[in-house]
Amino acid sequence: MVALTWAVLSVFTLAAHAGTTLWSGSFNAYSTAADFDKWSWSNQVGEYQWYIHGSQPTSHYLALSPSYKNPADTAETNGLKLSIDSTSTWNSQFERSELIPQTSANLGTGNLFYHFSVKRSATNAPDPTMEHQVCFFESHFTELKYGVGSNPSNLVWMVQGVEKWGTPFTADTWFNFAYDINFSAGTVGLWASTGSAPLTKVVQNIAASTSTNSADWHLGVLRLINGPGTEDWYFSGVYVESGPITTSIGTGSGGNPPPTTTTTTTTPTSTTTTPAPGPTQTHWGQCGGNGYTGPTVCASPYTCVAVSPPYYYQCQ
Repeated sequence: MVALTWAVLSVFTLAAHAGTTLWSGSFNAYSTAADFDKWSWSNQVGEYQWYIHGSQPTSHYLALSPSYKNPADTAETNGLKLSIDSTSTWNSQFERSELIPQTSANLGTGNLFYHFSVKRSATNAPDPTMEHQVCFFESHFTELKYGVGSNPSNLVWMVQGVEKWGTPFTADTWFNFAYDINFSAGTVGLWASTGSAPLTKVVQNIAASTSTNSADWHLGVLRLINGPGTEDWYFSGVYVESGPITTSIGTGSGGNPPPTTTTTTTTPTSTTTTPAPGPTQTHWGQCGGNGYTGPTVCASPYTCVAVSPPYYYQCQ
């Protein structure tokens, strides 16, 4: 495992915002937790898809506040508090609250950087005795984990399920990350820092089965064991950019207007038409499971595979 060390900033540090933002996950687009509910399969608006969560109202799992963001991120008004508890089961026995990018951009080509910052506090702290998957792709080629590895109290970065780097997940410290993914070369590396310090590369790129359909990166937390108690996780500074990487904190996330609900008015006519085919799910997307209400037909050439029946089926 590569131990965490924060390098001293060189006089040759890259410019504050060097890359091009392809997707902004800024929470500036959301005034209240209710704004996340404006997204649906039939009304795909806003920055995020929001359907992987428990049975309670959205405000039970998501909350926005200036106090929830990294103070170094001056581009954002609010950060996000994301919670899981015993009500958070979705299509499985797992506890999970996860946001997925809503975008038409291609987030799976060339050399891209997936940025985000994460924090915990001493209140409703995550349980280090249980495995957590944090900010992961459907195929899990790279992700953060907590509650596993050589020290379960560390935040651990994994590649293909193998621990490559870790750091103590101390309370009230902002940990900044960028997954350095070269989809063309099939490699992934890691940039990291804490607080307001600029990102430095802590793990050089190594081989991985890099792939995404641009809508299978999960910003949030999946805990593998359901149990009592609440855990709060905080997120800030979320965006995806093409290289070269932006190393400064708080300059690349941008923002868009709040999502709105679209209404379509149809005037009946006597014309007979053939109904359009329903929506299809993309590679690695969910296509079935208990309580699932999204697309159940996979885009060609993929088929719907029972990954964890009857809870979870996926297009592979």
